Amino acid sequence: MLRFLDAGESHGRCYVGIIDGIPAGVEIEMENINRLLKERQRVYGRGGRMEIENDEAIILSGLRGRMTTGGPIGLMIENRDYENWKDFMSPIDGIKGKGGVTVPRPGHADLPGILKFGFNDARNILERASARQTVIRTAIGGIAMEFLRQFDIEVKSHVCSIGGIVSKPNGKDKSFWINVENSLLRCGDKEAEEKMRAEIDKAKAMGDTVGGIVEIIVERVPAGIGSHTTWDKRLDTRLAAACMSVQSVKGVEIGMGFKTAERYGSEVHDEIFYSENGFYRKTNNAGGIEGGISNGEDIIVRCALKPIPTLLKPLNSVDIRSKMSAKAHVERSDVCAVPAASVVLKAVVAWEIAVAFLDKFCGDNIDEVKNAYEHYIKRLNFG
Repeated sequence: MLRFLDAGESHGRCYVGIIDGIPAGVEIEMENINRLLKERQRVYGRGGRMEIENDEAIILSGLRGRMTTGGPIGLMIENRDYENWKDFMSPIDGIKGKGGVTVPRPGHADLPGILKFGFNDARNILERASARQTVIRTAIGGIAMEFLRQFDIEVKSHVCSIGGIVSKPNGKDKSFWINVENSLLRCGDKEAEEKMRAEIDKAKAMGDTVGGIVEIIVERVPAGIGSHTTWDKRLDTRLAAACMSVQSVKGVEIGMGFKTAERYGSEVHDEIFYSENGFYRKTNNAGGIEGGISNGEDIIVRCALKPIPTLLKPLNSVDIRSKMSAKAHVERSDVCAVPAASVVLKAVVAWEIAVAFLDKFCGDNIDEVKNAYEHYIKRLNFG
């Protein structure tokens, strides 16, 4: 069973993660992991925090000579900004200076967290709830991507829209993906990218924030990953839950998604054909998953992200101590998290695909997994 646990706070000393269940013998290229972290960090719409940080994953255990040992993989990402916050974020020393937050932000975990845990300071909530946590999720997902590369499974993502500006995706065109990788907005449509940039600038000038939609595509996943047998083994269940766990995500759809509610069945379901190469479809409205099981087509997931709840022109709120009306707390924040989220969600989806993959093709070392996989592919090809 592949699983992970992470710990850390936004302005704490570091984030740490423990991954359990990666087979022995998987080569991990840390350059790929750290490149993914840089993709998350160096995008348009970010705030001043990203000028301070230099996100880099440090492996603590579970690798030797770049190869996994089969033991738990420990990794850490330091928060350089901790030096500026240590007086009131130290886990051991007494709290010094001003760091308390008594006016919760609408749309954030501040107030529900205060009520749940009985605090009179939202700092204890917002530090863990912060989207800064996605830095370790990205690194953990990067490990999963290294595993999936052993089986030629590739995970891609791009920004579909920001605010009301919608791109025209062309995922079959290689130049589209080159544009995505070269874009600070991770958008493959250059014309839409300029309009998106202007929309972010407009929101910033107004002291506001803006959301959008991200698409994740997983290529070359074989049919048979996931299961219809129980609700928690369904691949779409896992993907939707994992994506919804990412801060600011408010909706997830797979394939045609919500548009299927507006169509007749004959317009939605992908007809099945057969050739000497096996079963195939001419359309992929299902997004590569039917009945909770991958069907061999590309897996397509889209996530809608709300605007970040920290506004430079704060909304009305209430001071939790005085119970008097007040403007919400202002914390240093991004204007638009959508481009960064496209990287995070790519990593999150990769993790869930790896979990489901290892559920089917389990083994203590990578050769055992490959043998099980190759045997299964032969059965699919020859019946």
